[in-house]
Amino acid sequence: MITLRLILGDQLNLKHSWFEKQDENTIYVLYELHQETDYVVHHIQKLVAFFSAMRSFASDIQNQGHQVLYFDINSNASKNSLENNIKDLISQKNIGKFEYQLPDEYRLDEQLKSVCKNINIPSKSVDTEHFLTTKEELKSFFEGKKQLIMEFFYRNMRKKYDLLMVKGQPLGGKWNFDKNNRKKWKGEPPIPQPYRTDKKGNQQVYESIIKAGIKSIGAYDAESYLFPADREEALEQLDYFCENLLVHFGDYQDAMHTDERNLFHSRISFALNTKILHPLEVMCTVIKYYQKNQERIALSQVEGFVRQILGWREYMRGIYWREMPDYKTRNILENFNQLPDFYWTGKTKMNCLKESITDSLETAYAHHIQRLMITGNFALLIQCHPDEVDAWYLGIYADAIEWVQLPNTRGMSQWADGGIVATKPYVSSGSYIHKMSNYCEECHYDRSKRIGENACPFNSLYWNFLDDKKEHFSKNNRMAMMLRLLDKIPVLEKEEIKNRALSIIENPDEF
Repeated sequence: MITLRLILGDQLNLKHSWFEKQDENTIYVLYELHQETDYVVHHIQKLVAFFSAMRSFASDIQNQGHQVLYFDINSNASKNSLENNIKDLISQKNIGKFEYQLPDEYRLDEQLKSVCKNINIPSKSVDTEHFLTTKEELKSFFEGKKQLIMEFFYRNMRKKYDLLMVKGQPLGGKWNFDKNNRKKWKGEPPIPQPYRTDKKGNQQVYESIIKAGIKSIGAYDAESYLFPADREEALEQLDYFCENLLVHFGDYQDAMHTDERNLFHSRISFALNTKILHPLEVMCTVIKYYQKNQERIALSQVEGFVRQILGWREYMRGIYWREMPDYKTRNILENFNQLPDFYWTGKTKMNCLKESITDSLETAYAHHIQRLMITGNFALLIQCHPDEVDAWYLGIYADAIEWVQLPNTRGMSQWADGGIVATKPYVSSGSYIHKMSNYCEECHYDRSKRIGENACPFNSLYWNFLDDKKEHFSKNNRMAMMLRLLDKIPVLEKEEIKNRALSIIENPDEF
């Protein structure tokens, strides 16, 4: 009996138990499908990164002796649905059993359940052997709790995997060094160049995408392209981070600067989210390097890195599977405005948005504070519909897969879930942006003003947002101080603030 095994584009795990032995009666199949390129408009570099990694993976397992079928984006199969393609192969190859790894996206999970119901052969699903928690684990951990506080989950994960622990207690006597991780980068210390991947084959992948006529955003530039195509490159990228960037990662992980796109970030999120690398091996590699270099690397640099993977990454996945499918339609703040056109061009006089969006359009990447406190902050302040924000984030970033994008965007960034992920909305005026970046120094607007033609738009939008949504936050203790300050603004000044904010909300592309 011949078994057909499906591998999705984010299941590129060479260490999966499927590949421990060769079997002439097992066929692996990978598809580049319009179904996946067209359900949202993706960045061209995201498409290149996925297809390049998929093709490298197929070649690697083929070289190990496995039978592989690969259908690229210009094959006849590319325009069929996943279900029809699988049915065709079952018929053509006389397949007796169908197997797949459990998808991490609800949409594909439902589709593959449907496939299995509609084929007349046995089927089986297996774990991807990637995540450190099950889909249900977060739900069980917070059973009976009113709030899903990530910090408690993170501490439990530290204990469970014995990471940065000494005799059951956190190394250094603290669980969290977040207060050490908020420095503004002012030109020193020097930032090494980012790790450059081997770009061989990417041009051919790019040309195949163009030939297929796929609509995309952004630009493909070999010099700004930084995504690994295979495990070897991803491991080199991880080693490069340890040797060159880890020493200051924690200090400046929230910083932003016009001259530096990458700062001290690892850029390994794409390799993690496509499962080229395993989260535990990534954290253990970083911790091991720290242990050998404690004379020059502080614990706070490492804890901040581990928290992002062991805490936020696993937590967000747990939220996704706990709350779907209803989560995708939540809009508790009742925001309905459109995203401005400049999110697709970068053409705005607001320097922080121009820099962050231009970075995103040119590299398919931005770090978490650019995403949360610049592009996400502005979208929430002008009260965009979360569907619009979701589609932009899912499309523009190469590391964006719905299980991680949706709770980060709709939950943490847009507070559309009413506080499931974040205890308060992540909104700010221009003061925070100035605190963490040099964006304001070269801006058309004055960050210190909240009214007048040259006043920073974030300032009036911030106070207007608090005023418009104050009923939603009236019982939120973390918002109490800001609501009290809102009440102290003189009536006439508040009216000017709201008029200024309304003009921005109605015509954001004029600013």
